[in-house]
Amino acid sequence: MLQKVEGIVIRTNDYGETNKIVTIFTRELGKIGVMARGAKKPSSRLSSISQLFTYGYFLVQTGKGLGTLQQGESISSMKHIKSDIIVTAYASFVVELMDKGVDEKNSNPYLFELLYQTLNYMNEGMDVEILTMIFELKMLQVIGLYPHLSSCVSCGQTEGVFSFSVQEGGFLCQDCSGKDRNRQQISPATVRLLRLFYTFDLNRLGNISVKDETKVELKTVITRFYEEYSGLMLKSKRFLTQLDTFKNPL
Repeated sequence: MLQKVEGIVIRTNDYGETNKIVTIFTRELGKIGVMARGAKKPSSRLSSISQLFTYGYFLVQTGKGLGTLQQGESISSMKHIKSDIIVTAYASFVVELMDKGVDEKNSNPYLFELLYQTLNYMNEGMDVEILTMIFELKMLQVIGLYPHLSSCVSCGQTEGVFSFSVQEGGFLCQDCSGKDRNRQQISPATVRLLRLFYTFDLNRLGNISVKDETKVELKTVITRFYEEYSGLMLKSKRFLTQLDTFKNPL
């Protein structure tokens, strides 16, 4: 069936000398894979539309297996993302997490909007670290993980000083902190932001200023939770970890 879809290129793989297999996350169909014949040729009309991060409209022939990309119309090539290696690294992680976290041909307009808004904000120059952490927290539910962030996971206490327990899957209050010797001490600001980022609408994001030490705590909580429960091994995450090590040497 021939169909026009709104989508974002989240992965490309070379196929033969001149072709590409392009993975597109679409508003209408979810994640789809299509063959872009001749797209590796600079003169091809599919060359620009099949670039990573490109947002636009795609005319695709779909069926049971791999579809075919017939033509496309670019709305945004996300130039800023591609021009800055740091932004590229964070955006690459975002699209890889989306790619690995969802099944093919499972329509979810909310997820499309989440992906688009995240990349669009990155392209506009907003804080890529904060955007990535928000994206990671919202993707947890997509992959079936539900950290307990509303209260102490053990007693239900909602106020006070909390630590984060990967073992228990959420916050522990001071009275229950003995349940996990490996709990992570976190600041009230980190508690507040974990709750906010997990639940709020990304469309309402304004200018958020977060201290570097709070970012480190947030990243540590999110990373440890993913490593323990998600089972995802992302190449782009390793590069981000190396960037953090470079920025924050011991």
